[in-house]
Amino acid sequence: METAIIAVVVVVFLILVIASAAIKIAQEYERGVVFRLGRFTGVRGPGLYLIIPFVERSVKVDLRVVTMDVPSQEAITKDNVTVKVNAVVYFRVVKPEDSVIKVFDHRYATSQISQTTLRSVLGQSELDELLGQREKINQTLQRIIDEQTDPWGVKVGVVEVKEVELPQTMQRAIAAQAEAERERRAKIVHAEGELQAAEKLAEAAKVIATQPMAMQLRYLQTLTTIATDKTNTVVFPLPVDLIAPLLKQK
Repeated sequence: METAIIAVVVVVFLILVIASAAIKIAQEYERGVVFRLGRFTGVRGPGLYLIIPFVERSVKVDLRVVTMDVPSQEAITKDNVTVKVNAVVYFRVVKPEDSVIKVFDHRYATSQISQTTLRSVLGQSELDELLGQREKINQTLQRIIDEQTDPWGVKVGVVEVKEVELPQTMQRAIAAQAEAERERRAKIVHAEGELQAAEKLAEAAKVIATQPMAMQLRYLQTLTTIATDKTNTVVFPLPVDLIAPLLKQK
């Protein structure tokens, strides 16, 4: 009797072991890459799927977007300026079988290719492009990295340059350049204002030349303005044209 019970327990234990080895569950964001005696047989999941114990092996692959920081890379730009730049890369696996079969560690491989590509692109760009055309640099990085990782079943969606570190001497030079640019713009605005004022004065002179009474009204307006100040004595010439009608009456 005891022997039979022991046999039943052993059988149940073996069934549980085989069932746990045969039954696999993949989450919605996972896929199972199945190998049978070392040969790729297919991708399974999400949900419950079965494999043949001791004959088939399943490798789970995460399909979610991975955010990876690219460490700061030092490079010399096309115009011979030493900079340090770091970036962030967003990628995901689109072909689980390729990410397992064609590369040993797709995350580490993507990290390394991102670092080398960042240094290469910086070396082909000028400092002004790096500072003023960041979007263009990002698109170039994304295109090159995506082409390199495509055989591994990895899709690089976005690459963003985060920080650009410049030498102190270059920072001072850029600050001086920005100050000079602001002064130049201020002078241009001032000159444009002077030009507009001169044009308006020229138009006013033409009106006064065609209308003599306008000059007389302007004199009277000036007298009114001066009369408000009682602390000074002002000698103001009276134009003859203003009193000419009075002389004719006499």
